Amino acid sequence: MKAVCWHGANDVRVETVPDPKILNPRDAIIKITSTAICGSDLHIYDGYIPTMQKGDILGHEFMGEVVELGSAVKNVKVGDRVVVPFTISCGSCFFCNRDLWSLCDNSNPNAWLVEKQMGHSPAGLFGYSHLFGGYAGGQAEYARVPFADVGLFKIPDGLTDEQVLFLTDIFPTGYMAAENCNIKPGDIVAIWGCGPVGQFAIRSAYMLGAERVIAIDRIPERLQMAKEDGKAEVLNYEEVDVGEALKEMTGGRGPDACIDAVGMEAHGTDFMAFYDQAKQAIRLETDRPTALRQVIVSCRKGGHVSIPGVYGGFIDKVPMGAAMNKGLTFKMGQTHVHKYLKPLLEHIQNGEIDPSFVITHRLPLEQAPHGYQIFKDKKDHCIKVVLQPSS
Repeated sequence: MKAVCWHGANDVRVETVPDPKILNPRDAIIKITSTAICGSDLHIYDGYIPTMQKGDILGHEFMGEVVELGSAVKNVKVGDRVVVPFTISCGSCFFCNRDLWSLCDNSNPNAWLVEKQMGHSPAGLFGYSHLFGGYAGGQAEYARVPFADVGLFKIPDGLTDEQVLFLTDIFPTGYMAAENCNIKPGDIVAIWGCGPVGQFAIRSAYMLGAERVIAIDRIPERLQMAKEDGKAEVLNYEEVDVGEALKEMTGGRGPDACIDAVGMEAHGTDFMAFYDQAKQAIRLETDRPTALRQVIVSCRKGGHVSIPGVYGGFIDKVPMGAAMNKGLTFKMGQTHVHKYLKPLLEHIQNGEIDPSFVITHRLPLEQAPHGYQIFKDKKDHCIKVVLQPSS
């Protein structure tokens, strides 16, 4: 089959690789009909995620048709259309039983690697390094899905791929980010980053009762989408002092909740942003927390900080004094996708949201290297790329 394979920083290639096979009775093989490039994939593309190996298949946002099932998989049948959560979860451990699906104890065969850095291992992830299990991803013509008896979600008739594809990751991620804000009627929510997750966080914040949403970015087309389609107030951080602007817009109090939808490769215009870039370049710091610093300082006293943006390791100069003395509540983590699949599907079926709004580019799988380049460099007004295998 054809698959998008990693060969180093800024080097992905579409290659012919062996077809996946059933390895366990709980496995399934799906023929992929739609897959997407995620902002998290750019961290791999840029070379910041360790334990990648040449030839690793990328991608964790994918869906398709079931073509083969292990003997233990009874919840779906061959021919069913399914979406696949990006987190791999067993469905029966301490964490899965508490709806903490991205913290599964049993799905990462390389847990010992993560434990050295993090103390405990989260769940395995599709296409996201050997640190998180070494699983082949879904930017391919076919994929093996472990724990398919809990990890495949059947899609009802009448919905297109583009309406449901983002149930795999970015729609639940944006929704969980907003849910973590503990939004009350009348709340003001500020969101750093108007990429795909930020766009879903904007809409989710309104769905959960926010009165105002303020979105921060620098890319014109992202700000335009946030303002015109998302009904958010917008700030371009290259044109204004975000902290001062937020004070002015909130009567000096600050937003009730702040979302960092940027993560480890944040950009900025101040001295600290250049400090981060320099330290990251020589590997004295793994992540750039520019957005996170602003989130902490900008949030009102007693407010909530939500972090869906991916962080991979260690950050420097975090204003923990501000966080502690302001009494901020932090909630973060990889998304518990399985928890949100059914309720978010109902929002789609009810016509409350059509997640396809975020798609700007549709490319054949063979053009994945071009898709990665324009997505990373924000070329051609790119916000979200969907890849379609030709098989």
